[in-house]
Amino acid sequence: MNVLSVERLGKRYGPRQLFKDISFGLEKGQKTAIVARNGTGKSTLLKCIAGIETPDEGTVTFNKGLRIGYLDQNVVMTGTHTMVDEMLDQDEPVTNAIRAYEHAVARHADERTMQQAVDRMTELNAWDHEARVKSLLFRFGLRDMEQPVNTLSGGQQKRLAMAKVLINKPDVLILDEPTNHLDLNMIEQLEEELNTPNITLLLVTHDRYFLDNVCDEIIEMEFGEFTRFKGNYSYYVEKKALLDEVRDATQQHLRGLMRSELEWVRKMPRARGTKSKSRLDKFEEIKAQATRKFDRDEVKIDVKTERLGGKVIEARNLTKSFGSKERPESYRPIVAHFSYSLKRGDRIGIVGPNGIGKSTFIELLVGRLKPDQGTVSIGDTVILGTFDQKGLQQSEDKRIIEVVRDIAEVIPLNKGRTLTASGLLERFLFDKEKQYQYVSTLSGGEKRRLYLCTVLMKNPNVLILDEPTNDLDIPTLYALEEFLIDLDICLLIVSHDRFFMDKLCTKLLVFEGEGHIKEWVGSYTELRESQKQKAVQQQNAKREETAQRTTAEAPQAALVARKKLTYAERLELQRIDKEMPQLEKRKEELLQIMAQGGNDHHAMMERSIELERTVAELDRMTDRWLELSEKAD
Repeated sequence: MNVLSVERLGKRYGPRQLFKDISFGLEKGQKTAIVARNGTGKSTLLKCIAGIETPDEGTVTFNKGLRIGYLDQNVVMTGTHTMVDEMLDQDEPVTNAIRAYEHAVARHADERTMQQAVDRMTELNAWDHEARVKSLLFRFGLRDMEQPVNTLSGGQQKRLAMAKVLINKPDVLILDEPTNHLDLNMIEQLEEELNTPNITLLLVTHDRYFLDNVCDEIIEMEFGEFTRFKGNYSYYVEKKALLDEVRDATQQHLRGLMRSELEWVRKMPRARGTKSKSRLDKFEEIKAQATRKFDRDEVKIDVKTERLGGKVIEARNLTKSFGSKERPESYRPIVAHFSYSLKRGDRIGIVGPNGIGKSTFIELLVGRLKPDQGTVSIGDTVILGTFDQKGLQQSEDKRIIEVVRDIAEVIPLNKGRTLTASGLLERFLFDKEKQYQYVSTLSGGEKRRLYLCTVLMKNPNVLILDEPTNDLDIPTLYALEEFLIDLDICLLIVSHDRFFMDKLCTKLLVFEGEGHIKEWVGSYTELRESQKQKAVQQQNAKREETAQRTTAEAPQAALVARKKLTYAERLELQRIDKEMPQLEKRKEELLQIMAQGGNDHHAMMERSIELERTVAELDRMTDRWLELSEKAD
């Protein structure tokens, strides 16, 4: 069933035509990604389809009654309201009741207020929706529902925005760079959520593993055409290479045909008959096709790097924390007694969850932040190049060429060659006309490309990249990867892009929390497989221990809990006692269905996903039951 139809869509900004005559449709359950270069209008196209912006021409039609969810590329929350208020900002009876209940629980309301909130939730049958709200927030690592949204980090705000989009179970999801600022655990959670069969998905992302794991169709915007590839990203790469070969061969054939026809045109007598006119028209068609430009402008990265000596960066007993140990709720250790020596040729990835201190660690290494203890020494021959998350720190009313000329008019290249500022910008796909545009006119990806240009033109021999893949298009990522692979420098990368890290890094510094950092020799993918195996072993051991404790202690613990817990917690415990047997029963039913098998693969996939969620919810409830019981004890 077709759920979305886009007909001859077009959009222009001033003299610039972003896109024109775009037409396509989406079937229910289809998961489609749009792939194109930065500045071609991908984000604007999504906004036009979502109804955020109005196209200059064309129509967008959704089936009636569908719920549409849209996630913007840039999420900025400045309000002081709480996370639960942001999550449930609709003025509806159910959401109002949930907000009132959550505020009552969090703020330890009196028994009368608590009872009124509980009665209202029961009256509106809002418990299921409340459970989904909490489940989504917990799955995306957001637990303090009373935290003001303006105090959340960029990654936390992105996760909250994603959870907010998913809460109403949209039929069609339109997502612009959903993995930006998300750590790997959150990306995997999102992949699991989006793989639900009944969700129709249209997205833009540069994350190539994400495209492989989620999408079943790739649409490419290139040369003014909209080409569809029925498969994931790996399929797209393979088929696109074949398509390019066919296109090149066809052009060669047309050019040969054009040359022979050109000879006829030159010899043709002045008196043209009907046949001559027809053949002349045909020649013009062949000429138009044969001379059509399919050359792709590639980012050409070629800068000189200074020789690097034996000493690069040495950290000795490095220690840094925020807050005070006397106030445990505010104490946040970043790194504790860490010693490490970076060597020439090292290619090190820095990995760990959002908010654990990776960017702070970089600030310590480059000397922007002083440690509490220990020292960092940098070699005399080191020339640092730092590409950080803040991006280009330039005035928006500056011209692009001025940004580069402020650093240098002439840039040295390898083998004694030089390049002007304008020439370097052309290599980074800013043609002479565009160089005199203002920075404010650039897309997010174009700004990141310009920022990369300004970092590399300083000829660094130690390059530190903090989330470099955010907003860069895939061709630019390929160019950057190929450049860095051949470069004889020391490389430090903070990134959640699995493809990028696997390709460039030979070892990792893994942030485990509480200031602990361990070294891992191998790829990012190998690390994740090891972590998953360890997590499964721990979960199995925990489940076995929980089952034994539950059997032995449940009756007495429940009695004690009911005597000592607050009124709200007693109600929560009663609800858990009621719901856990139902979930256990459903789990057994699903296991039996899966064991029986069947030919309906779609239905089996749905049951498999439901089973995973049921097990996850059981684990969550068990943990909460233990938490309440221990509190009562």
